[in-house]
Amino acid sequence: MRTFKLQVQTTVDGYLAGPGGAMDWLAGPWTDDLNAYVDELSRPVDCMVLGRRLAEGFIPAWAAGPEGEDQKSIDWMNATPKVVISNSLTESPWENAVVAGGDLAETVHRLKAQPGGDIITYGGATLAAELIAKGLLDELHLFVNPVAIGGGLPVFAAGARRRLRLVAARPFACGVTALHYEPERS
Repeated sequence: MRTFKLQVQTTVDGYLAGPGGAMDWLAGPWTDDLNAYVDELSRPVDCMVLGRRLAEGFIPAWAAGPEGEDQKSIDWMNATPKVVISNSLTESPWENAVVAGGDLAETVHRLKAQPGGDIITYGGATLAAELIAKGLLDELHLFVNPVAIGGGLPVFAAGARRRLRLVAARPFACGVTALHYEPERS
């Protein structure tokens, strides 16, 4: 069974984005130690799962080659197959991406049962919160930025109580701290 990981940047107070989706709070630029950590986290991944709204910006941005990213990262992002979770799209408008709608748990279980490496999701906020609430993730990698914004799009949906076990915590020179959690299973 494949491992399904969440990797998201968050604020200290638990938001993936500010009001209106603002991302002006992100710490940057990332330092070499954080880039190496992300490379290691991504190494076994051969499938990405994205929410539709995130995919609409994420996939075209990586296809264009975001400024400041090295070519190896750009190539990996573009070459890795993607599954876009959407009940409004019937087919993918993007290369190397398929659309999956319907029951989220069934889709995740089907993906995890397929042969291959790890699966990773970067969200968006609605998808990440739903995956956490439904207990569909095997690992949570929260990249906590040293800022509190007081409101916005939360990592954890209201009422979605989950017990997590801390696997590792690692601070980086740029001020971001990676928290690696696994859900406690009963």
